[in-house]
This record gives sequence, structure tokens and C-alpha cells, in this order.
Amino acid sequence: MHMTQLHDEVARTTRRRVLLALSALATTAFLGCGGANSATAPTPPQPPGPPTKTATINATPAIAFSPAQISLVQGGTVTFAFGAVGHNVYFDNDPAGSPSNIPGVNSNTSVDRTFATAGTYVFNCHIHPDMHGTVTVVPPDTL
Repeated sequence: MHMTQLHDEVARTTRRRVLLALSALATTAFLGCGGANSATAPTPPQPPGPPTKTATINATPAIAFSPAQISLVQGGTVTFAFGAVGHNVYFDNDPAGSPSNIPGVNSNTSVDRTFATAGTYVFNCHIHPDMHGTVTVVPPDTL
């Protein structure tokens, strides 16, 4: 084999190895970014369960309302349970019939609110702007 032929063979082998490595890298990147059958794909939030007459929403030290979404029967009551970290509850979308806000800095206490009117009530904590939730109130005759 001449030196030129040897050089050409080495160049072809090197190109094949580089192309295989790039192909493997691209496949790994595709799957890692949520491609086909990715095990790390985010799951959508679960809808609230069936409407209930009473519910408790915890204002947690993790700076979240839990559960963040509930479904309530018209006339039902929600207990907002405040732990060691101070929170408040405001119904900023203020639909007709919304219960009164729970102002201040509330900790180690619980406050009840009754929802007399059907509708969707978005609530949040003014102390922690990323804390928010929704109470969906349905008439009893829709059950």
C-alpha cells in the first residue's frame, strides 16, 4: 500500500468515527430534551376532584397552597389553614359573591370562608406572589 492510499484510508476511517460519534451525540441530546418516550417529560397538573361540601387548603412553609385547586358545592366552606409561616388570602379576581379576603400575616391559625355563589375564585397570597390557587364552586343541581 502506498503512502497516499494509507493516508486516504485513515481519513475515511476517521470521518466515519466522527460521524458515528456526532450521530450518537445528537440522539442523546434529542432524547434528553423530551424527545420520543422521554421519561422526564413534565406531567400536567391534575384537575380538582369531585365537588365537596367542605375542604381544607393549607398555606405551607414551602410557599404553596395545598391543594392549589379544589371543587366545592355552592354554599360549601373552605378552611384556610396557616402554619408557622405567615400568609394571607386575597380573591383578586373579585367575582360577585366572593368571600372576604383574609388580610394580614396569619400563622398558626385557621380561617373559614363560605362560598355562597357559583363561580371560579382565584386566590393568592400578597406576601408571596407565586402562591396562588383556585376554588371552583358549582351549583348543587349540577352534581
